[in-house]
Amino acid sequence: MRPAPATEDRASTGNVLDDPAPGEAGPRGGGSPERVGARLGNGVLLWGALALPALTADRLGMNEPRPPWQQLAGLAVLAAAVAASRRRPLASYALTAGLGLATAPALFSVSYGPALGVLALLLGLRAPRPHPAVAAFAGVGAAGAARIALAGADPAPETFVLTGTLLFGSVFPWLIGRYWRQSRALAEAGWLRAARLEERQRHAEERARLRERSRIAQDMHDSLGHELSLLALRAGALQVAPGLTAEHRAAAADLRTAAADATDHLHRIIGVLREDDEPVPLAPAGESVEELVARAAESGLPVRWDPRNTAPLGPEPGSLGERLLHRIVREALTNAARHAPGAPVLVSVTGQPSGTTVTVTNDRPTGPGSRSAGGGTGLLGLRAAVASVGGDFRAGPHGAGFRVRAHVPAGRPGAVPRAAPGAPAAPFAPAAPFTRARRRIALGLGAAAGAGLVLVGAAFAWYAYTETRSVLTPSAYAHLRPGTPYEEVAAVLPDREAHDPPTDRAPAPPKGADCRYYRAGGELLASVDHFRLCFDARGSLVAKDVVPGAGRLGNDEGTAR
Repeated sequence: MRPAPATEDRASTGNVLDDPAPGEAGPRGGGSPERVGARLGNGVLLWGALALPALTADRLGMNEPRPPWQQLAGLAVLAAAVAASRRRPLASYALTAGLGLATAPALFSVSYGPALGVLALLLGLRAPRPHPAVAAFAGVGAAGAARIALAGADPAPETFVLTGTLLFGSVFPWLIGRYWRQSRALAEAGWLRAARLEERQRHAEERARLRERSRIAQDMHDSLGHELSLLALRAGALQVAPGLTAEHRAAAADLRTAAADATDHLHRIIGVLREDDEPVPLAPAGESVEELVARAAESGLPVRWDPRNTAPLGPEPGSLGERLLHRIVREALTNAARHAPGAPVLVSVTGQPSGTTVTVTNDRPTGPGSRSAGGGTGLLGLRAAVASVGGDFRAGPHGAGFRVRAHVPAGRPGAVPRAAPGAPAAPFAPAAPFTRARRRIALGLGAAAGAGLVLVGAAFAWYAYTETRSVLTPSAYAHLRPGTPYEEVAAVLPDREAHDPPTDRAPAPPKGADCRYYRAGGELLASVDHFRLCFDARGSLVAKDVVPGAGRLGNDEGTAR
Protein backbone atom coordinates (compact mmCIF):
# COMPACT_ATOMS: atom_id res chain seq x y z
CA MET A 1 0.00 0.00 0.00
CA ARG A 2 1.37 3.39 -0.94
CA PRO A 3 1.61 5.98 1.88
CA ALA A 4 -0.68 8.93 2.02
CA PRO A 5 0.34 12.09 0.20
CA ALA A 6 2.79 14.36 1.97
CA THR A 7 0.40 17.27 2.04
CA GLU A 8 -3.26 17.35 2.87
CA ASP A 9 -6.03 19.88 2.89
CA ARG A 10 -5.49 21.06 6.42
CA ALA A 11 -7.79 24.03 6.11
CA SER A 12 -10.73 21.72 5.64
CA THR A 13 -10.70 20.91 9.35
CA GLY A 14 -12.06 24.35 10.16
CA ASN A 15 -9.31 25.06 12.71
CA VAL A 16 -8.21 28.63 12.47
CA LEU A 17 -4.87 27.83 14.07
CA ASP A 18 -4.00 25.14 11.53
CA ASP A 19 -4.22 26.99 8.22
CA PRO A 20 -1.20 26.97 5.91
CA ALA A 21 1.11 29.90 6.22
CA PRO A 22 2.90 31.72 3.41
CA GLY A 23 5.55 29.44 2.00
CA GLU A 24 3.75 26.29 3.13
CA ALA A 25 1.74 23.89 1.07
CA GLY A 26 -1.71 25.24 0.48
CA PRO A 27 -3.57 27.75 -1.65
CA ARG A 28 -2.35 31.28 -1.87
CA GLY A 29 -5.57 33.12 -1.16
CA GLY A 30 -8.83 32.79 -2.99
CA GLY A 31 -10.25 29.31 -3.12
CA SER A 32 -13.81 28.08 -3.21
CA PRO A 33 -16.61 30.19 -1.68
CA GLU A 34 -17.13 27.54 0.99
CA ARG A 35 -13.50 27.77 1.99
CA VAL A 36 -13.51 31.56 2.07
CA GLY A 37 -16.67 31.51 4.18
CA ALA A 38 -15.11 29.01 6.61
CA ARG A 39 -12.05 31.19 7.03
CA LEU A 40 -14.14 34.28 7.58
CA GLY A 41 -16.21 32.48 10.20
CA ASN A 42 -13.08 31.23 11.95
CA GLY A 43 -11.68 34.74 12.00
CA VAL A 44 -14.87 36.14 13.54
CA LEU A 45 -14.84 33.42 16.20
CA LEU A 46 -11.21 34.12 17.04
CA TRP A 47 -11.87 37.86 17.29
CA GLY A 48 -14.84 37.24 19.56
CA ALA A 49 -12.77 35.01 21.86
CA LEU A 50 -9.99 37.60 22.10
CA ALA A 51 -12.40 40.51 22.58
CA LEU A 52 -14.25 38.87 25.47
CA PRO A 53 -11.56 39.61 28.12
CA ALA A 54 -11.25 43.20 26.88
CA LEU A 55 -15.02 43.73 27.38
CA THR A 56 -15.36 42.05 30.78
CA ALA A 57 -12.13 42.93 32.61
CA ASP A 58 -13.19 46.52 33.38
CA ARG A 59 -16.65 45.48 34.57
CA LEU A 60 -15.18 42.85 36.89
CA GLY A 61 -12.81 45.37 38.44
CA MET A 62 -9.65 43.65 37.10
CA ASN A 63 -8.55 46.77 35.26
CA GLU A 64 -8.81 50.48 35.88
CA PRO A 65 -12.02 51.75 34.20
CA ARG A 66 -11.49 53.12 30.69
CA PRO A 67 -13.70 55.40 28.64
CA PRO A 68 -15.82 53.71 25.95
CA TRP A 69 -13.80 55.14 23.08
CA GLN A 70 -10.66 53.42 24.37
CA GLN A 71 -12.46 50.08 24.55
CA LEU A 72 -13.81 50.49 21.01
CA ALA A 73 -10.35 51.44 19.73
CA GLY A 74 -8.90 48.33 21.38
CA LEU A 75 -11.54 46.12 19.76
CA ALA A 76 -10.78 47.68 16.37
CA VAL A 77 -7.05 46.98 16.80
CA LEU A 78 -7.81 43.38 17.76
CA ALA A 79 -9.97 43.01 14.64
CA ALA A 80 -7.11 44.30 12.47
CA ALA A 81 -4.66 41.95 14.19
CA VAL A 82 -6.90 38.91 13.61
CA ALA A 83 -7.41 39.89 9.97
CA ALA A 84 -3.64 40.14 9.43
CA SER A 85 -2.73 37.02 11.40
CA ARG A 86 -3.09 34.68 8.42
CA ARG A 87 -0.76 36.39 5.94
CA ARG A 88 1.13 38.85 8.19
CA PRO A 89 1.53 37.11 11.56
CA LEU A 90 4.42 39.35 12.59
CA ALA A 91 2.41 42.52 11.98
CA SER A 92 -0.51 40.98 13.83
CA TYR A 93 1.63 40.30 16.90
CA ALA A 94 3.16 43.79 16.73
CA LEU A 95 -0.31 45.39 16.73
CA THR A 96 -1.36 43.41 19.79
CA ALA A 97 1.90 44.13 21.63
CA GLY A 98 1.52 47.85 20.88
CA LEU A 99 -2.02 47.75 22.23
CA GLY A 100 -0.78 46.05 25.41
CA LEU A 101 2.00 48.63 25.90
CA ALA A 102 -0.47 51.47 25.39
CA THR A 103 -2.68 49.99 28.10
CA ALA A 104 0.06 49.11 30.64
CA PRO A 105 3.77 49.97 30.55
CA ALA A 106 4.60 46.46 31.82
CA LEU A 107 2.73 44.93 28.82
CA PHE A 108 0.59 42.74 31.07
CA SER A 109 -3.13 43.42 31.23
CA VAL A 110 -6.12 41.19 31.71
CA SER A 111 -7.85 42.82 28.74
CA TYR A 112 -5.20 42.08 26.10
CA GLY A 113 -2.93 39.45 27.69
CA PRO A 114 -4.80 36.46 26.19
CA ALA A 115 -4.74 38.07 22.73
CA LEU A 116 -0.99 38.61 23.05
CA GLY A 117 -0.38 34.93 23.85
CA VAL A 118 -2.66 33.60 21.10
CA LEU A 119 -1.16 35.79 18.39
CA ALA A 120 2.35 34.90 19.56
CA LEU A 121 1.33 31.26 19.11
CA LEU A 122 0.10 32.01 15.58
CA LEU A 123 3.36 33.83 14.88
CA GLY A 124 5.34 30.70 15.71
CA LEU A 125 2.96 28.51 13.73
CA ARG A 126 2.73 30.58 10.56
CA ALA A 127 6.02 32.53 10.25
CA PRO A 128 8.61 30.51 8.29
CA ARG A 129 11.69 32.15 9.84
CA PRO A 130 12.44 32.75 13.54
CA HIS A 131 14.69 35.79 13.26
CA PRO A 132 11.96 38.42 12.61
CA ALA A 133 10.03 37.14 15.62
CA VAL A 134 13.10 37.37 17.87
CA ALA A 135 13.68 40.92 16.65
CA ALA A 136 10.03 41.75 17.39
CA PHE A 137 10.35 40.41 20.94
CA ALA A 138 13.49 42.47 21.48
CA GLY A 139 11.73 45.56 20.11
CA VAL A 140 8.72 45.07 22.37
CA GLY A 141 11.02 44.63 25.37
CA ALA A 142 12.95 47.79 24.52
CA ALA A 143 9.77 49.81 24.00
CA GLY A 144 8.32 48.57 27.29
CA ALA A 145 11.54 49.38 29.16
CA ALA A 146 11.59 52.88 27.71
CA ARG A 147 7.95 53.48 28.65
CA ILE A 148 8.56 52.23 32.19
CA ALA A 149 11.60 54.51 32.54
CA LEU A 150 9.63 57.53 31.30
CA ALA A 151 6.18 57.02 32.82
CA GLY A 152 6.38 54.09 35.22
CA ALA A 153 5.26 54.65 38.81
CA ASP A 154 7.51 51.91 40.26
CA PRO A 155 10.18 50.80 37.73
CA ALA A 156 11.52 47.75 39.60
CA PRO A 157 8.35 45.60 39.81
CA GLU A 158 7.11 46.82 36.45
CA THR A 159 10.37 45.68 34.83
CA PHE A 160 9.91 42.24 36.37
CA VAL A 161 6.34 42.08 35.13
CA LEU A 162 7.42 43.20 31.65
CA THR A 163 10.13 40.52 31.46
CA GLY A 164 7.83 37.79 32.73
CA THR A 165 5.02 38.78 30.37
CA LEU A 166 7.40 38.90 27.42
CA LEU A 167 8.78 35.45 28.16
CA PHE A 168 5.72 33.69 29.48
CA GLY A 169 3.13 35.48 27.35
CA SER A 170 5.07 35.85 24.08
CA VAL A 171 8.22 33.72 23.79
CA PHE A 172 6.72 30.60 25.34
CA PRO A 173 3.58 30.57 23.12
CA TRP A 174 5.78 31.35 20.13
CA LEU A 175 7.96 28.33 20.90
CA ILE A 176 4.83 26.18 21.17
CA GLY A 177 3.81 27.41 17.72
CA ARG A 178 7.28 26.64 16.37
CA TYR A 179 7.08 23.15 17.85
CA TRP A 180 3.65 22.66 16.31
CA ARG A 181 4.91 23.84 12.93
CA GLN A 182 8.00 21.65 13.06
CA SER A 183 6.00 18.61 14.13
CA ARG A 184 3.72 19.12 11.18
CA ALA A 185 6.71 19.54 8.85
CA LEU A 186 8.33 16.40 10.26
CA ALA A 187 5.13 14.44 9.70
CA GLU A 188 4.99 15.59 6.08
CA ALA A 189 8.69 14.77 5.64
CA GLY A 190 8.02 11.33 7.08
CA TRP A 191 5.31 10.62 4.52
CA LEU A 192 7.57 11.91 1.75
CA ARG A 193 10.43 9.76 3.01
CA ALA A 194 8.18 6.70 3.05
CA ALA A 195 7.11 7.40 -0.54
CA ARG A 196 10.73 7.77 -1.64
CA LEU A 197 11.75 4.58 0.14
CA GLU A 198 8.95 2.70 -1.57
CA GLU A 199 10.00 4.11 -4.94
CA ARG A 200 13.62 3.21 -4.22
CA GLN A 201 12.60 -0.30 -3.23
CA ARG A 202 10.70 -0.64 -6.47
CA HIS A 203 13.77 0.44 -8.43
CA ALA A 204 15.93 -1.96 -6.39
CA GLU A 205 13.62 -4.84 -7.26
CA GLU A 206 13.72 -3.87 -10.93
CA ARG A 207 17.49 -3.62 -10.77
CA ALA A 208 17.69 -7.04 -9.13
CA ARG A 209 15.59 -8.52 -11.90
CA LEU A 210 17.86 -7.00 -14.55
CA ARG A 211 20.95 -8.22 -12.71
CA GLU A 212 19.49 -11.73 -12.59
CA ARG A 213 18.92 -11.62 -16.33
CA SER A 214 22.45 -10.38 -16.82
CA ARG A 215 23.93 -13.09 -14.62
CA ILE A 216 22.05 -15.81 -16.49
CA ALA A 217 23.19 -14.31 -19.78
CA GLN A 218 26.78 -14.19 -18.60
CA ASP A 219 26.62 -17.78 -17.46
CA MET A 220 25.25 -18.84 -20.83
CA HIS A 221 27.96 -16.84 -22.60
CA ASP A 222 30.84 -18.23 -20.60
CA SER A 223 29.75 -21.83 -19.98
CA LEU A 224 27.69 -22.70 -23.04
CA GLY A 225 29.84 -20.64 -25.37
CA HIS A 226 32.95 -22.36 -24.10
CA GLU A 227 31.45 -25.80 -24.62
CA LEU A 228 30.29 -24.91 -28.16
CA SER A 229 33.76 -23.67 -29.00
CA LEU A 230 35.29 -26.91 -27.78
CA LEU A 231 32.69 -28.81 -29.82
CA ALA A 232 33.66 -26.87 -32.95
CA LEU A 233 37.31 -27.51 -32.16
CA ARG A 234 36.73 -31.26 -31.92
CA ALA A 235 34.74 -31.23 -35.17
CA GLY A 236 37.64 -29.45 -36.87
CA ALA A 237 40.07 -32.08 -35.55
CA LEU A 238 37.76 -34.80 -36.81
CA GLN A 239 37.60 -33.10 -40.21
CA VAL A 240 41.36 -33.39 -40.75
CA ALA A 241 41.72 -36.83 -39.18
CA PRO A 242 43.16 -39.48 -41.59
CA GLY A 243 41.11 -42.39 -42.77
CA LEU A 244 37.82 -40.57 -43.20
CA THR A 245 35.80 -40.61 -46.36
CA ALA A 246 34.87 -37.43 -48.17
CA GLU A 247 31.30 -37.65 -46.89
CA HIS A 248 32.48 -37.96 -43.29
CA ARG A 249 34.84 -35.05 -43.74
CA ALA A 250 31.99 -32.93 -45.16
CA ALA A 251 29.76 -33.91 -42.22
CA ALA A 252 32.51 -32.95 -39.73
CA ALA A 253 32.95 -29.61 -41.55
CA ASP A 254 29.21 -28.99 -41.39
CA LEU A 255 29.22 -29.85 -37.67
CA ARG A 256 32.10 -27.43 -37.03
CA THR A 257 30.33 -24.69 -39.01
CA ALA A 258 27.03 -25.27 -37.19
CA ALA A 259 28.77 -25.11 -33.79
CA ALA A 260 30.48 -21.88 -34.77
CA ASP A 261 27.19 -20.39 -36.04
CA ALA A 262 25.46 -21.46 -32.81
CA THR A 263 28.18 -19.71 -30.86
CA ASP A 264 27.63 -16.52 -32.86
CA HIS A 265 23.85 -16.69 -32.38
CA LEU A 266 24.36 -17.22 -28.66
CA HIS A 267 26.72 -14.26 -28.64
CA ARG A 268 24.09 -11.98 -30.20
CA ILE A 269 21.39 -13.14 -27.77
CA ILE A 270 23.69 -12.49 -24.83
CA GLY A 271 24.32 -8.97 -26.12
CA VAL A 272 20.60 -8.29 -25.80
CA LEU A 273 20.19 -9.81 -22.36
CA ARG A 274 23.28 -8.68 -20.47
CA GLU A 275 24.28 -5.26 -19.14
CA ASP A 276 27.55 -3.82 -20.39
CA ASP A 277 28.63 -2.66 -16.93
CA GLU A 278 27.78 -5.90 -15.13
CA PRO A 279 30.74 -6.56 -12.82
CA VAL A 280 29.44 -9.66 -11.04
CA PRO A 281 31.59 -12.82 -11.26
CA LEU A 282 30.13 -16.23 -11.92
CA ALA A 283 29.36 -18.87 -9.37
CA PRO A 284 32.15 -21.49 -8.90
CA ALA A 285 32.67 -23.57 -11.99
CA GLY A 286 33.51 -26.72 -10.03
CA GLU A 287 37.01 -27.04 -11.49
CA SER A 288 40.35 -25.31 -11.07
CA VAL A 289 42.16 -23.31 -13.72
CA GLU A 290 44.60 -26.16 -14.30
CA GLU A 291 41.73 -28.64 -14.81
CA LEU A 292 40.09 -26.20 -17.24
CA VAL A 293 43.28 -26.02 -19.31
CA ALA A 294 43.66 -29.80 -19.24
CA ARG A 295 40.08 -30.31 -20.46
CA ALA A 296 40.63 -27.82 -23.29
CA ALA A 297 43.83 -29.69 -24.29
CA GLU A 298 41.96 -32.98 -24.33
CA SER A 299 39.42 -31.41 -26.72
CA GLY A 300 42.20 -30.73 -29.23
CA LEU A 301 43.14 -27.15 -28.38
CA PRO A 302 46.94 -26.74 -28.54
CA VAL A 303 47.22 -25.18 -25.07
CA ARG A 304 50.12 -25.37 -22.60
CA TRP A 305 49.92 -24.81 -18.81
CA ASP A 306 52.76 -22.75 -17.27
CA PRO A 307 52.22 -22.23 -13.49
CA ARG A 308 54.60 -20.00 -11.51
CA ASN A 309 54.51 -19.81 -7.70
CA THR A 310 50.83 -20.74 -7.60
CA ALA A 311 50.92 -23.19 -4.71
CA PRO A 312 51.91 -20.91 -1.81
CA LEU A 313 50.63 -17.59 -3.15
CA GLY A 314 47.66 -18.40 -5.41
CA PRO A 315 44.05 -17.68 -4.43
CA GLU A 316 42.21 -20.05 -2.12
CA PRO A 317 39.96 -22.63 -3.80
CA GLY A 318 36.39 -21.34 -4.10
CA SER A 319 37.40 -17.76 -3.32
CA LEU A 320 36.41 -14.74 -5.37
CA GLY A 321 39.88 -14.53 -6.90
CA GLU A 322 39.88 -18.18 -7.93
CA ARG A 323 36.45 -17.90 -9.55
CA LEU A 324 37.51 -14.76 -11.42
CA LEU A 325 40.71 -16.39 -12.68
CA HIS A 326 38.70 -19.38 -13.91
CA ARG A 327 36.37 -17.09 -15.80
CA ILE A 328 39.22 -15.12 -17.40
CA VAL A 329 41.03 -18.25 -18.62
CA ARG A 330 37.82 -19.83 -19.91
CA GLU A 331 36.87 -16.71 -21.90
CA ALA A 332 40.38 -16.38 -23.31
CA LEU A 333 40.47 -20.05 -24.38
CA THR A 334 37.03 -19.72 -25.95
CA ASN A 335 38.14 -16.70 -27.98
CA ALA A 336 41.36 -18.48 -29.05
CA ALA A 337 39.40 -21.50 -30.26
CA ARG A 338 36.92 -19.31 -32.17
CA HIS A 339 39.14 -16.63 -33.64
CA ALA A 340 42.55 -18.38 -33.92
CA PRO A 341 41.94 -22.07 -34.61
CA GLY A 342 45.13 -24.13 -34.64
CA ALA A 343 47.21 -21.44 -32.94
CA PRO A 344 49.23 -22.59 -29.91
CA VAL A 345 48.03 -21.10 -26.63
CA LEU A 346 50.07 -20.50 -23.47
CA VAL A 347 48.36 -20.07 -20.09
CA SER A 348 50.64 -18.60 -17.42
CA VAL A 349 49.58 -18.02 -13.80
CA THR A 350 51.91 -16.19 -11.40
CA GLY A 351 51.23 -15.92 -7.67
CA GLN A 352 52.57 -12.90 -5.81
CA PRO A 353 51.99 -11.38 -2.36
CA SER A 354 49.95 -8.59 -3.93
CA GLY A 355 47.74 -10.95 -5.93
CA THR A 356 47.67 -13.34 -8.87
CA THR A 357 48.45 -12.53 -12.50
CA VAL A 358 47.12 -14.70 -15.32
CA THR A 359 48.26 -14.37 -18.94
CA VAL A 360 46.71 -16.19 -21.92
CA THR A 361 48.62 -15.75 -25.19
CA ASN A 362 47.87 -17.28 -28.58
CA ASP A 363 50.01 -17.12 -31.75
CA ARG A 364 48.97 -16.66 -35.38
CA PRO A 365 46.06 -18.94 -36.36
CA THR A 366 47.10 -21.89 -38.53
CA GLY A 367 43.83 -23.77 -38.87
CA PRO A 368 41.04 -23.14 -41.36
CA GLY A 369 38.05 -20.98 -40.71
CA SER A 370 39.50 -18.34 -38.38
CA ARG A 371 36.88 -15.81 -37.36
CA SER A 372 37.50 -12.19 -36.48
CA ALA A 373 36.31 -10.67 -33.22
CA GLY A 374 33.22 -8.66 -33.74
CA GLY A 375 33.04 -6.43 -30.70
CA GLY A 376 32.19 -9.18 -28.24
CA THR A 377 30.88 -8.55 -24.79
CA GLY A 378 32.91 -11.24 -23.02
CA LEU A 379 36.05 -9.14 -22.68
CA LEU A 380 33.99 -6.13 -21.61
CA GLY A 381 32.42 -8.17 -18.83
CA LEU A 382 35.84 -9.41 -17.74
CA ARG A 383 37.22 -5.88 -17.64
CA ALA A 384 34.32 -4.73 -15.43
CA ALA A 385 34.60 -7.76 -13.16
CA VAL A 386 38.35 -7.29 -12.60
CA ALA A 387 37.94 -3.55 -12.05
CA SER A 388 35.24 -4.19 -9.45
CA VAL A 389 37.77 -5.98 -7.20
CA GLY A 390 40.50 -3.37 -7.75
CA GLY A 391 42.52 -5.36 -10.31
CA ASP A 392 43.94 -4.61 -13.73
CA PHE A 393 42.79 -6.09 -17.07
CA ARG A 394 44.42 -5.72 -20.47
CA ALA A 395 43.59 -7.41 -23.77
CA GLY A 396 44.95 -6.73 -27.23
CA PRO A 397 47.20 -7.85 -30.09
CA HIS A 398 50.55 -9.30 -29.10
CA GLY A 399 53.00 -9.90 -31.87
CA ALA A 400 51.26 -11.99 -34.52
CA GLY A 401 48.60 -13.18 -32.07
CA PHE A 402 46.53 -11.96 -29.12
CA ARG A 403 47.14 -11.72 -25.37
CA VAL A 404 44.85 -11.38 -22.37
CA ARG A 405 46.49 -10.39 -19.07
CA ALA A 406 44.72 -9.75 -15.76
CA HIS A 407 45.94 -9.09 -12.23
CA VAL A 408 43.54 -10.04 -9.44
CA PRO A 409 44.59 -8.56 -6.06
CA ALA A 410 44.80 -10.77 -3.01
CA GLY A 411 41.83 -10.64 -0.60
CA ARG A 412 42.36 -8.01 2.16
CA PRO A 413 41.47 -9.07 5.70
CA GLY A 414 38.66 -6.98 7.05
CA ALA A 415 37.66 -5.69 3.63
CA VAL A 416 34.01 -4.85 3.29
CA PRO A 417 32.41 -7.33 0.87
CA ARG A 418 30.34 -6.10 -1.98
CA ALA A 419 26.61 -6.66 -1.86
CA ALA A 420 25.39 -9.64 -3.79
CA PRO A 421 23.53 -8.86 -6.97
CA GLY A 422 19.85 -8.50 -6.39
CA ALA A 423 20.22 -8.27 -2.62
CA PRO A 424 17.92 -5.72 -1.00
CA ALA A 425 19.44 -2.38 -0.11
CA ALA A 426 20.57 -1.86 3.46
CA PRO A 427 17.84 -0.24 5.54
CA PHE A 428 18.19 3.38 6.42
CA ALA A 429 19.37 4.30 9.87
CA PRO A 430 16.76 5.88 12.15
CA ALA A 431 16.07 9.51 11.36
CA ALA A 432 18.38 10.95 14.04
CA PRO A 433 18.01 14.56 12.76
CA PHE A 434 14.25 14.37 13.40
CA THR A 435 14.85 13.15 16.95
CA ARG A 436 17.42 15.86 17.60
CA ALA A 437 15.11 18.53 16.24
CA ARG A 438 12.30 17.42 18.54
CA ARG A 439 14.70 17.34 21.49
CA ARG A 440 15.91 20.88 20.76
CA ILE A 441 12.36 22.17 20.57
CA ALA A 442 11.42 20.41 23.80
CA LEU A 443 14.48 21.83 25.58
CA GLY A 444 13.65 25.31 24.29
CA LEU A 445 10.08 25.01 25.52
CA GLY A 446 11.25 23.77 28.91
CA ALA A 447 13.82 26.55 29.26
CA ALA A 448 11.32 29.23 28.29
CA ALA A 449 8.69 27.81 30.63
CA GLY A 450 11.15 27.60 33.51
CA ALA A 451 12.48 31.11 32.97
CA GLY A 452 8.96 32.47 32.62
CA LEU A 453 7.78 30.78 35.79
CA VAL A 454 10.78 32.05 37.75
CA LEU A 455 10.38 35.62 36.53
CA VAL A 456 6.62 35.66 36.96
CA GLY A 457 7.01 34.19 40.42
CA ALA A 458 9.63 36.79 41.34
CA ALA A 459 7.47 39.59 39.93
CA PHE A 460 4.42 38.38 41.83
CA ALA A 461 6.44 38.09 45.04
CA TRP A 462 7.66 41.66 44.61
CA TYR A 463 4.13 42.80 43.83
CA ALA A 464 2.78 41.09 46.95
CA TYR A 465 5.55 42.59 49.08
CA THR A 466 4.99 46.16 47.85
CA GLU A 467 1.19 45.92 48.08
CA THR A 468 1.13 44.54 51.63
CA ARG A 469 3.71 47.11 52.75
CA SER A 470 1.46 50.00 51.62
CA VAL A 471 -1.64 49.08 53.69
CA LEU A 472 -3.00 51.65 56.16
CA THR A 473 -5.44 49.91 58.50
CA PRO A 474 -8.94 51.40 58.71
CA SER A 475 -8.64 51.79 62.51
CA ALA A 476 -5.44 53.82 62.19
CA TYR A 477 -7.02 55.94 59.45
CA ALA A 478 -10.06 56.58 61.65
CA HIS A 479 -7.92 58.09 64.46
CA LEU A 480 -6.24 60.61 62.15
CA ARG A 481 -7.52 64.20 62.49
CA PRO A 482 -6.93 67.18 60.23
CA GLY A 483 -4.30 69.53 61.68
CA THR A 484 -2.18 66.69 63.09
CA PRO A 485 1.54 67.26 62.39
CA TYR A 486 3.20 64.88 59.99
CA GLU A 487 5.54 63.60 62.72
CA GLU A 488 2.60 62.19 64.65
CA VAL A 489 0.87 60.85 61.54
CA ALA A 490 4.07 59.12 60.32
CA ALA A 491 4.04 56.85 63.36
CA VAL A 492 0.98 54.96 62.02
CA LEU A 493 1.78 55.13 58.30
CA PRO A 494 3.08 52.00 56.43
CA ASP A 495 6.57 51.77 55.00
CA ARG A 496 5.56 52.33 51.36
CA GLU A 497 2.95 54.29 49.45
CA ALA A 498 0.62 52.71 46.92
CA HIS A 499 2.59 52.30 43.70
CA ASP A 500 -0.45 52.73 41.43
CA PRO A 501 -2.67 55.40 43.10
CA PRO A 502 -6.22 55.85 41.74
CA THR A 503 -5.80 59.55 41.02
CA ASP A 504 -8.47 59.46 38.32
CA ARG A 505 -11.17 58.46 40.84
CA ALA A 506 -10.03 60.72 43.69
CA PRO A 507 -11.60 64.15 44.34
CA ALA A 508 -9.63 67.28 43.57
CA PRO A 509 -6.86 67.76 46.17
CA PRO A 510 -6.58 70.96 48.26
CA LYS A 511 -4.61 73.69 46.57
CA GLY A 512 -0.89 73.47 47.31
CA ALA A 513 -1.24 70.21 49.24
CA ASP A 514 1.01 67.15 48.93
CA CYS A 515 -1.23 64.07 48.77
CA ARG A 516 -0.21 60.49 49.46
CA TYR A 517 -2.17 57.27 48.82
CA TYR A 518 -2.30 54.08 50.88
CA ARG A 519 -4.19 50.85 50.38
CA ALA A 520 -7.09 50.12 52.70
CA GLY A 521 -6.65 46.32 52.50
CA GLY A 522 -4.09 43.68 51.60
CA GLU A 523 -6.10 41.87 48.90
CA LEU A 524 -4.06 41.06 45.80
CA LEU A 525 -5.16 41.10 42.17
CA ALA A 526 -8.29 43.05 43.12
CA SER A 527 -9.31 46.71 43.15
CA VAL A 528 -9.47 47.87 46.81
CA ASP A 529 -10.25 51.16 48.49
CA HIS A 530 -7.45 53.67 48.97
CA PHE A 531 -6.87 56.28 51.67
CA ARG A 532 -5.59 59.65 50.58
CA LEU A 533 -3.79 61.91 53.05
CA CYS A 534 -2.96 65.51 52.04
CA PHE A 535 -0.42 67.69 53.87
CA ASP A 536 0.18 71.40 53.54
CA ALA A 537 3.52 73.15 53.25
CA ARG A 538 3.99 73.15 57.07
CA GLY A 539 3.50 69.36 57.22
CA SER A 540 0.09 69.35 58.81
CA LEU A 541 -2.72 67.01 57.72
CA VAL A 542 -5.24 69.18 55.89
CA ALA A 543 -7.47 66.49 54.26
CA LYS A 544 -8.11 62.80 54.30
CA ASP A 545 -10.25 60.94 51.77
CA VAL A 546 -11.42 57.45 50.98
CA VAL A 547 -11.11 56.63 47.29
CA PRO A 548 -13.39 53.66 46.52
CA GLY A 549 -12.14 50.79 44.43
CA ALA A 550 -13.04 50.39 40.78
CA GLY A 551 -16.71 49.51 40.34
CA ARG A 552 -17.73 50.70 43.82
CA LEU A 553 -19.99 53.67 44.52
CA GLY A 554 -19.78 56.32 47.21
CA ASN A 555 -17.17 56.97 49.84
CA ASP A 556 -16.93 55.16 53.11
CA GLU A 557 -16.08 58.21 55.11
CA GLY A 558 -16.02 61.19 52.77
CA THR A 559 -13.65 64.06 53.11
CA ALA A 560 -12.46 65.69 56.32
CA ARG A 561 -10.70 68.99 56.45
